[in-house]
Amino acid sequence: MIDRANVWTGHLNELALSEQPATPNARIGLYDTTLRDGEQTVGVVLDPEAKLRIARALDRLGIARIEAGFPRVSAEDTDAVRMIMDAGLDAEVWGFSRAHPVDVEALLDLGIRSAVIEAPVSEGKLAAYGMSHEKVTGRVADAVAHATQAGMTVCFFGVDGSRAELGFLERIYNAAREAGASEVAMVDTLGIATPEAAALMVSRARGWLGPEVPVHWHGHNDFGLGTAAAIAAVRAGATWVQGTINGMGERAGNTNLGEVAMALEALYTVDSGIRFSELVSVSRLVQELSGYELEPWKPITGENLFVRESGAVASQFHDPSAVEPFSATILGVPRGIVLGKKSGLDSIRIKAAELALDVDEEHRATVLAEVKSLGARKRGLVTDNELRAIVARVADEAEGR
Repeated sequence: MIDRANVWTGHLNELALSEQPATPNARIGLYDTTLRDGEQTVGVVLDPEAKLRIARALDRLGIARIEAGFPRVSAEDTDAVRMIMDAGLDAEVWGFSRAHPVDVEALLDLGIRSAVIEAPVSEGKLAAYGMSHEKVTGRVADAVAHATQAGMTVCFFGVDGSRAELGFLERIYNAAREAGASEVAMVDTLGIATPEAAALMVSRARGWLGPEVPVHWHGHNDFGLGTAAAIAAVRAGATWVQGTINGMGERAGNTNLGEVAMALEALYTVDSGIRFSELVSVSRLVQELSGYELEPWKPITGENLFVRESGAVASQFHDPSAVEPFSATILGVPRGIVLGKKSGLDSIRIKAAELALDVDEEHRATVLAEVKSLGARKRGLVTDNELRAIVARVADEAEGR
């Protein structure tokens, strides 16, 4: 768990929670699907070696369950699953399957002992596939029974559950449970669920199946509510959150596991099991291997979180709790001042000290004026070398050279 002394969120959250009580678990598990659902990001292709590198990084991060992939997609995916299973990870290695016997057999042939089995459950999805309630329920029951009778732990996953009829959702989840599924996932495939809807889905599932059945939350981020919905699901009793590193995935992406873990621990004191000192390096590894970049203002892992340009903020930079909601030490990343149009006198003082530049107090205003002017002309930041040149020029002018 995060050291609470490094979280600076005040008392409003605690007051709000005391007035809106919930019964979340003291600890939740993170189930990572970067290697399967995350790879569905447009243009991303991860070869088996890259998937193995990511799986090992996820293991160091403290992810409890890693979905190694969907073997039926390709021979490369099969190889990746096999390599990850043989890697000796501490995390549980899970597979993924549609509710088809051939998919289940592919997992069993690899020796996978735990898997998500999916089927469409919304009226729109069923119509697109030309399937009735009875047909899809039969397929789910058969696939789950086949897997569990072979000794596999199964989590049933109802695709597009957030747009399904609740009455049918209850029937098919009960059918999956009766066929042997020991866990279930409530699924917001198109990212349309509000936090309140996510909580409703989880609480209904617990009511249908009993509190002893672990409930996962699997969400997407199409309305920017991926993290909020996952938190609401946990507060309603979900014991697992499925998601990806950096929130990568189709369309607007999946639930971002780093954001969920930080929010749960820092704001709700729910243990996620994450080693936050590894999070930034894992985020960057996934970016590198996937070939995309994150917005620098991305929550938790963005490059700008502990970097300041504003002069007003620089005046408070000596007191991190005045300008940041949690300590950079949690993530093991440095804090820093950068210079540009928005800098102030304290920005110059701090950066000059950092670079061991001798800038007298009487010359800071002149240096600042040149820095601001250059930043405005460049429409960007002033580099360290540019600052050195400005300082040298100001010193020469002061000495009449």
